[in-house]
Amino acid sequence: MSQENVEIVRSIYAAWERGDFSATEWLHPEIEFAMVGGPSPGIWTGLAGMAAATHEFLSAWENLRAEPEEYRELDGGRVLVLIHHRGRGKTSGLELGQMHTKNAALFHVRDGKVTRFVAYWDRERALADLGLSEQDARAE
Repeated sequence: MSQENVEIVRSIYAAWERGDFSATEWLHPEIEFAMVGGPSPGIWTGLAGMAAATHEFLSAWENLRAEPEEYRELDGGRVLVLIHHRGRGKTSGLELGQMHTKNAALFHVRDGKVTRFVAYWDRERALADLGLSEQDARAE
């Protein structure tokens, strides 16, 4: 199984781990972005839609970091990432580490670009949607 798509997703998270959410070269111009659960669920399309949705989400946090625990290529075009987030709510001051922060993200990659990105606030929901258990997701 090719690791090229996993490496694309790893490069995205390398920046996100530093709190840098500005890179866009990995985005397909007609990307579909979905947030499942959390404070602002919804679906957006295109670069402008994703920019608006992520700006709204990111503006609520200070020092937000996305920290991957595991990368899993599900098939030739999908990469699942088991992650947790760290950061502090700008208004509440609440540390994400004090909350349930086991999240997941699903990337659909075609020709080196992410065509669909699904951010799951709840990892269990992601695994259920994919018909996986956490052990399945971690199995080789």
